[in-house]
Amino acid sequence: MTHLRLTFTLCCPYQMIRPNDPTTPKQPIANIELSVVVPIYNERDSIPALLSVIQDSLEKIYISHEIICVDDGSNDGSADLLREYAQKHDNLTALLLRRNYGQTPAMAAGFEKARGKVIITMDGDLQNDPADMVKLLEKLNEGYDLVSGWRKHRQDNKVTRLLPSKIANWLIGLVTEVKLHDYGCSLKAYRAELVRDMNLYGELHRFLPALAFIEGARITEIPVNHYARKFGSSKYGLGRTFRVVMDLMTVYFMKRFLTKPMHVFGSLGMISTVSGIGLGVYLTLVKILGGQDIGDRPLLILAVVLLLAGIQLFSFGLLAELLMRTYHESQKRPIYRIREVVSSPALEQS
Repeated sequence: MTHLRLTFTLCCPYQMIRPNDPTTPKQPIANIELSVVVPIYNERDSIPALLSVIQDSLEKIYISHEIICVDDGSNDGSADLLREYAQKHDNLTALLLRRNYGQTPAMAAGFEKARGKVIITMDGDLQNDPADMVKLLEKLNEGYDLVSGWRKHRQDNKVTRLLPSKIANWLIGLVTEVKLHDYGCSLKAYRAELVRDMNLYGELHRFLPALAFIEGARITEIPVNHYARKFGSSKYGLGRTFRVVMDLMTVYFMKRFLTKPMHVFGSLGMISTVSGIGLGVYLTLVKILGGQDIGDRPLLILAVVLLLAGIQLFSFGLLAELLMRTYHESQKRPIYRIREVVSSPALEQS
Protein backbone atom coordinates (compact mmCIF):
# COMPACT_ATOMS: atom_id res chain seq x y z
CA MET A 1 0.00 0.00 0.00
CA THR A 2 1.32 3.40 -0.92
CA HIS A 3 1.30 5.91 1.89
CA LEU A 4 1.54 9.65 1.61
CA ARG A 5 3.03 11.80 4.33
CA LEU A 6 1.56 15.30 4.47
CA THR A 7 2.83 17.88 6.94
CA PHE A 8 2.48 21.62 7.32
CA THR A 9 5.08 24.31 7.10
CA LEU A 10 4.62 27.98 7.92
CA CYS A 11 7.91 29.18 6.47
CA CYS A 12 6.15 30.24 3.27
CA PRO A 13 2.62 31.67 3.26
CA TYR A 14 1.85 29.89 -0.01
CA GLN A 15 2.86 26.40 1.12
CA MET A 16 1.24 24.69 4.07
CA ILE A 17 1.37 21.08 2.92
CA ARG A 18 4.30 19.17 1.54
CA PRO A 19 5.23 15.51 1.02
CA ASN A 20 7.65 14.09 3.55
CA ASP A 21 9.36 10.89 4.60
CA PRO A 22 6.75 8.17 5.40
CA THR A 23 8.92 6.99 8.30
CA THR A 24 8.43 10.28 10.16
CA PRO A 25 6.24 9.67 13.23
CA LYS A 26 2.77 11.13 13.33
CA GLN A 27 2.32 14.50 14.96
CA PRO A 28 0.51 14.62 18.28
CA ILE A 29 -3.24 14.96 18.08
CA ALA A 30 -3.04 18.27 19.99
CA ASN A 31 -1.50 19.79 16.87
CA ILE A 32 -4.26 19.09 14.37
CA GLU A 33 -3.29 19.65 10.76
CA LEU A 34 -6.47 18.55 8.99
CA SER A 35 -10.12 18.88 9.99
CA VAL A 36 -12.82 17.09 8.00
CA VAL A 37 -16.24 18.73 8.47
CA VAL A 38 -19.33 16.72 7.47
CA PRO A 39 -22.86 18.18 7.85
CA ILE A 40 -25.39 15.42 8.55
CA TYR A 41 -29.16 15.56 8.16
CA ASN A 42 -31.16 12.31 8.28
CA GLU A 43 -28.32 10.12 7.01
CA ARG A 44 -28.40 7.33 9.62
CA ASP A 45 -28.03 4.56 7.03
CA SER A 46 -25.03 6.30 5.45
CA ILE A 47 -23.10 7.12 8.63
CA PRO A 48 -21.37 3.75 9.29
CA ALA A 49 -20.06 3.44 5.73
CA LEU A 50 -19.27 7.17 5.59
CA LEU A 51 -17.08 7.16 8.68
CA SER A 52 -15.42 3.93 7.58
CA VAL A 53 -14.36 5.25 4.16
CA ILE A 54 -13.22 8.57 5.65
CA GLN A 55 -11.08 6.76 8.22
CA ASP A 56 -9.65 4.44 5.55
CA SER A 57 -8.72 7.43 3.38
CA LEU A 58 -7.13 9.33 6.26
CA GLU A 59 -5.07 6.31 7.30
CA LYS A 60 -3.26 6.57 3.96
CA ILE A 61 -2.17 10.09 4.87
CA TYR A 62 0.33 10.38 7.71
CA ILE A 63 -1.18 13.56 9.09
CA SER A 64 -2.82 14.47 12.39
CA HIS A 65 -6.51 14.88 11.75
CA GLU A 66 -9.98 15.11 13.23
CA ILE A 67 -13.45 14.39 11.87
CA ILE A 68 -16.29 16.71 12.85
CA CYS A 69 -19.80 15.49 12.05
CA VAL A 70 -22.46 18.16 12.55
CA ASP A 71 -25.94 16.74 13.02
CA ASP A 72 -28.36 19.38 11.77
CA GLY A 73 -31.38 18.39 13.81
CA SER A 74 -31.90 14.93 12.29
CA ASN A 75 -35.05 13.02 13.29
CA ASP A 76 -34.06 9.55 12.06
CA GLY A 77 -31.65 8.61 14.83
CA SER A 78 -28.52 10.05 13.17
CA ALA A 79 -27.67 12.05 16.29
CA ASP A 80 -27.77 8.97 18.54
CA LEU A 81 -25.57 7.03 16.15
CA LEU A 82 -23.04 9.86 15.91
CA ARG A 83 -22.98 10.16 19.70
CA GLU A 84 -22.22 6.44 19.93
CA TYR A 85 -19.40 6.61 17.40
CA ALA A 86 -17.90 9.74 18.97
CA GLN A 87 -17.62 7.99 22.34
CA LYS A 88 -15.57 5.21 20.75
CA HIS A 89 -13.21 7.20 18.50
CA ASP A 90 -10.82 9.85 19.82
CA ASN A 91 -10.53 11.70 16.50
CA LEU A 92 -14.29 12.00 15.94
CA THR A 93 -16.36 14.88 17.30
CA ALA A 94 -20.15 14.96 17.00
CA LEU A 95 -21.80 18.38 17.06
CA LEU A 96 -25.52 17.95 17.68
CA LEU A 97 -27.53 21.06 16.84
CA ARG A 98 -30.80 21.71 18.69
CA ARG A 99 -32.90 21.74 15.49
CA ASN A 100 -32.62 21.80 11.73
CA TYR A 101 -30.96 25.12 10.92
CA GLY A 102 -29.79 24.33 7.38
CA GLN A 103 -26.50 23.41 5.75
CA THR A 104 -24.92 26.85 6.06
CA PRO A 105 -25.27 27.09 9.88
CA ALA A 106 -24.15 23.46 10.17
CA MET A 107 -20.99 24.18 8.20
CA ALA A 108 -20.39 27.36 10.21
CA ALA A 109 -20.61 25.33 13.42
CA GLY A 110 -18.09 22.85 12.03
CA PHE A 111 -15.73 25.63 10.98
CA GLU A 112 -15.92 27.15 14.45
CA LYS A 113 -15.07 23.84 16.11
CA ALA A 114 -12.32 22.84 13.65
CA ARG A 115 -8.74 22.98 14.94
CA GLY A 116 -6.92 22.01 11.75
CA LYS A 117 -4.74 24.25 9.62
CA VAL A 118 -6.65 22.94 6.62
CA ILE A 119 -10.39 22.20 6.58
CA ILE A 120 -12.06 19.82 4.12
CA THR A 121 -15.84 19.68 3.81
CA MET A 122 -17.96 16.97 2.22
CA ASP A 123 -21.56 15.76 2.17
CA GLY A 124 -22.75 12.98 4.43
CA ASP A 125 -24.63 11.03 1.75
CA LEU A 126 -21.67 9.01 0.37
CA GLN A 127 -21.86 10.75 -3.00
CA ASN A 128 -18.45 12.37 -2.44
CA ASP A 129 -15.32 10.21 -2.52
CA PRO A 130 -13.10 10.69 0.57
CA ALA A 131 -10.16 9.36 -1.46
CA ASP A 132 -10.23 12.69 -3.33
CA MET A 133 -9.06 14.47 -0.17
CA VAL A 134 -5.45 13.69 -1.11
CA LYS A 135 -5.89 15.41 -4.48
CA LEU A 136 -7.41 18.46 -2.82
CA LEU A 137 -4.51 18.72 -0.37
CA GLU A 138 -1.91 18.35 -3.10
CA LYS A 139 -3.59 21.09 -5.16
CA LEU A 140 -3.83 23.34 -2.12
CA ASN A 141 -0.09 22.91 -1.72
CA GLU A 142 0.45 24.65 -5.07
CA GLY A 143 -0.35 27.99 -3.46
CA TYR A 144 -4.14 28.11 -3.42
CA ASP A 145 -6.34 29.11 -0.51
CA LEU A 146 -9.41 27.18 -1.63
CA VAL A 147 -9.70 24.11 -3.85
CA SER A 148 -13.20 23.22 -4.98
CA GLY A 149 -14.32 19.85 -6.28
CA TRP A 150 -15.87 19.54 -9.72
CA ARG A 151 -18.31 16.65 -10.14
CA LYS A 152 -17.43 16.27 -13.79
CA HIS A 153 -19.43 13.07 -14.20
CA ARG A 154 -22.28 13.79 -11.86
CA GLN A 155 -24.66 10.95 -10.95
CA ASP A 156 -27.89 12.89 -10.42
CA ASN A 157 -31.21 13.39 -12.15
CA LYS A 158 -30.68 15.43 -15.31
CA VAL A 159 -33.92 17.40 -15.11
CA THR A 160 -34.32 18.18 -11.42
CA ARG A 161 -30.63 18.43 -10.46
CA LEU A 162 -28.20 18.74 -13.39
CA LEU A 163 -30.00 21.33 -15.54
CA PRO A 164 -30.78 23.76 -12.68
CA SER A 165 -27.23 23.28 -11.40
CA LYS A 166 -25.68 24.17 -14.77
CA ILE A 167 -27.84 27.28 -15.04
CA ALA A 168 -27.02 28.31 -11.47
CA ASN A 169 -23.27 27.77 -11.95
CA TRP A 170 -23.31 29.87 -15.12
CA LEU A 171 -25.31 32.66 -13.45
CA ILE A 172 -23.15 32.69 -10.32
CA GLY A 173 -19.97 32.81 -12.39
CA LEU A 174 -21.38 35.65 -14.49
CA VAL A 175 -22.36 37.78 -11.48
CA THR A 176 -19.42 37.04 -9.16
CA GLU A 177 -16.72 36.71 -11.86
CA VAL A 178 -15.49 33.54 -10.13
CA LYS A 179 -15.68 30.94 -12.88
CA LEU A 180 -16.26 27.45 -11.49
CA HIS A 181 -17.98 24.49 -13.11
CA ASP A 182 -19.58 23.26 -9.90
CA TYR A 183 -20.43 25.65 -7.07
CA GLY A 184 -22.71 23.07 -5.49
CA CYS A 185 -20.02 20.48 -4.78
CA SER A 186 -19.51 20.27 -1.01
CA LEU A 187 -16.11 18.60 -1.35
CA LYS A 188 -13.75 21.54 -0.86
CA ALA A 189 -10.45 22.24 0.90
CA TYR A 190 -9.82 25.54 2.68
CA ARG A 191 -6.96 27.09 4.54
CA ALA A 192 -8.30 27.58 8.05
CA GLU A 193 -7.44 31.28 8.25
CA LEU A 194 -9.64 31.85 5.20
CA VAL A 195 -12.86 30.49 6.69
CA ARG A 196 -12.21 32.33 9.95
CA ASP A 197 -12.49 35.59 8.00
CA MET A 198 -15.88 34.65 6.54
CA ASN A 199 -19.15 34.97 8.45
CA LEU A 200 -21.86 32.69 7.06
CA TYR A 201 -25.54 33.54 7.18
CA GLY A 202 -28.70 32.36 5.44
CA GLU A 203 -27.81 29.79 2.77
CA LEU A 204 -24.50 31.20 1.60
CA HIS A 205 -22.57 27.92 1.79
CA ARG A 206 -22.89 27.40 -1.96
CA PHE A 207 -21.26 30.82 -2.48
CA LEU A 208 -18.18 30.12 -0.35
CA PRO A 209 -15.78 30.44 -3.34
CA ALA A 210 -17.29 33.84 -4.19
CA LEU A 211 -17.10 34.95 -0.55
CA ALA A 212 -13.50 33.73 -0.42
CA PHE A 213 -12.76 35.73 -3.56
CA ILE A 214 -14.05 38.84 -1.77
CA GLU A 215 -11.45 38.11 0.93
CA GLY A 216 -8.71 37.95 -1.74
CA ALA A 217 -8.35 34.15 -1.81
CA ARG A 218 -6.68 32.19 -4.60
CA ILE A 219 -9.23 29.69 -5.88
CA THR A 220 -9.15 26.73 -8.24
CA GLU A 221 -11.07 23.51 -8.86
CA ILE A 222 -10.22 19.92 -9.76
CA PRO A 223 -12.39 17.03 -11.03
CA VAL A 224 -13.54 14.66 -8.29
CA ASN A 225 -15.52 11.44 -8.20
CA HIS A 226 -19.25 11.44 -7.69
CA TYR A 227 -21.49 8.49 -6.89
CA ALA A 228 -25.20 7.88 -7.01
CA ARG A 229 -26.99 8.12 -3.67
CA LYS A 230 -27.22 4.72 -1.95
CA PHE A 231 -29.42 5.56 1.02
CA GLY A 232 -32.21 8.02 1.70
CA SER A 233 -33.34 10.79 -0.61
CA SER A 234 -32.01 14.16 -1.70
CA LYS A 235 -32.81 17.16 0.49
CA TYR A 236 -32.81 19.54 -2.49
CA GLY A 237 -35.35 20.27 -5.18
CA LEU A 238 -36.23 22.82 -7.83
CA GLY A 239 -37.46 25.20 -5.13
CA ARG A 240 -33.91 26.06 -4.11
CA THR A 241 -33.37 27.79 -7.50
CA PHE A 242 -35.24 30.86 -6.27
CA ARG A 243 -33.22 30.94 -3.06
CA VAL A 244 -30.03 30.79 -5.09
CA VAL A 245 -31.07 33.87 -7.07
CA MET A 246 -31.89 35.84 -3.92
CA ASP A 247 -28.63 34.82 -2.22
CA LEU A 248 -26.76 35.69 -5.39
CA MET A 249 -28.04 39.27 -5.15
CA THR A 250 -26.67 39.42 -1.59
CA VAL A 251 -23.27 38.11 -2.67
CA TYR A 252 -23.14 40.55 -5.60
CA PHE A 253 -23.84 43.47 -3.27
CA MET A 254 -21.18 42.26 -0.82
CA LYS A 255 -18.65 41.87 -3.62
CA ARG A 256 -19.23 45.30 -5.16
CA PHE A 257 -20.44 47.55 -2.37
CA LEU A 258 -19.65 46.00 1.04
CA THR A 259 -17.31 48.85 2.00
CA LYS A 260 -19.02 51.55 -0.11
CA PRO A 261 -22.82 51.11 0.03
CA MET A 262 -23.37 54.83 -0.65
CA HIS A 263 -22.06 54.24 -4.17
CA VAL A 264 -25.08 52.14 -5.10
CA PHE A 265 -27.78 53.88 -3.04
CA GLY A 266 -26.36 57.32 -3.76
CA SER A 267 -26.18 56.65 -7.51
CA LEU A 268 -29.77 55.42 -7.61
CA GLY A 269 -30.87 58.35 -5.45
CA MET A 270 -29.12 60.80 -7.76
CA ILE A 271 -30.74 59.31 -10.85
CA SER A 272 -34.16 59.41 -9.19
CA THR A 273 -33.73 62.96 -7.91
CA VAL A 274 -32.43 64.35 -11.21
CA SER A 275 -35.25 62.63 -13.09
CA GLY A 276 -37.84 64.08 -10.71
CA ILE A 277 -36.35 67.57 -10.98
CA GLY A 278 -36.24 67.28 -14.76
CA LEU A 279 -39.88 66.32 -14.95
CA GLY A 280 -40.76 69.12 -12.54
CA VAL A 281 -38.94 71.70 -14.68
CA TYR A 282 -40.65 70.39 -17.81
CA LEU A 283 -44.10 70.59 -16.24
CA THR A 284 -43.38 74.08 -14.90
CA LEU A 285 -42.46 75.30 -18.40
CA VAL A 286 -45.58 73.68 -19.82
CA LYS A 287 -47.66 75.48 -17.19
CA ILE A 288 -46.00 78.91 -17.51
CA LEU A 289 -45.21 79.07 -21.21
CA GLY A 290 -48.00 76.91 -22.59
CA GLY A 291 -50.70 77.81 -20.13
CA GLN A 292 -51.69 74.15 -19.86
CA ASP A 293 -53.23 72.52 -16.82
CA ILE A 294 -50.80 70.00 -15.24
CA GLY A 295 -52.78 69.12 -12.12
CA ASP A 296 -54.22 65.92 -13.59
CA ARG A 297 -51.09 64.77 -15.44
CA PRO A 298 -49.52 61.43 -14.39
CA LEU A 299 -46.10 63.03 -14.97
CA LEU A 300 -46.67 65.31 -12.00
CA ILE A 301 -47.27 62.33 -9.71
CA LEU A 302 -44.22 60.59 -11.19
CA ALA A 303 -42.05 63.67 -10.57
CA VAL A 304 -43.11 63.80 -6.92
CA VAL A 305 -42.54 60.04 -6.46
CA LEU A 306 -39.07 60.25 -8.03
CA LEU A 307 -38.08 63.14 -5.77
CA LEU A 308 -39.26 61.31 -2.66
CA ALA A 309 -37.58 58.07 -3.79
CA GLY A 310 -34.33 59.97 -4.36
CA ILE A 311 -34.39 61.37 -0.83
CA GLN A 312 -35.14 57.92 0.59
CA LEU A 313 -32.32 56.28 -1.38
CA PHE A 314 -29.84 58.87 -0.17
CA SER A 315 -31.05 58.21 3.39
CA PHE A 316 -30.63 54.44 2.89
CA GLY A 317 -27.11 55.06 1.62
CA LEU A 318 -26.17 57.09 4.71
CA LEU A 319 -27.65 54.46 7.03
CA ALA A 320 -25.83 51.69 5.14
CA GLU A 321 -22.55 53.61 5.49
CA LEU A 322 -23.08 53.83 9.26
CA LEU A 323 -23.95 50.12 9.46
CA MET A 324 -20.91 49.21 7.39
CA ARG A 325 -18.62 51.11 9.73
CA THR A 326 -20.28 49.49 12.75
CA TYR A 327 -19.90 46.06 11.13
CA HIS A 328 -16.17 46.47 10.57
CA GLU A 329 -15.23 48.43 13.68
CA SER A 330 -17.26 46.37 16.19
CA GLN A 331 -15.47 43.20 15.03
CA LYS A 332 -12.17 45.00 14.50
CA ARG A 333 -12.53 43.64 10.98
CA PRO A 334 -10.09 45.24 8.49
CA ILE A 335 -11.27 46.31 5.05
CA TYR A 336 -8.18 44.77 3.47
CA ARG A 337 -6.24 41.50 3.63
CA ILE A 338 -2.43 41.19 3.65
CA ARG A 339 -1.19 38.06 1.91
CA GLU A 340 2.51 38.47 2.63
CA VAL A 341 4.93 40.94 4.25
CA VAL A 342 8.40 41.11 2.69
CA SER A 343 11.28 43.15 4.10
CA SER A 344 15.04 43.05 4.14
CA PRO A 345 16.80 40.83 6.73
CA ALA A 346 18.41 43.93 8.26
CA LEU A 347 15.03 45.57 8.76
CA GLU A 348 13.57 42.39 10.32
CA GLN A 349 16.41 42.27 12.87
CA SER A 350 16.04 45.92 13.87
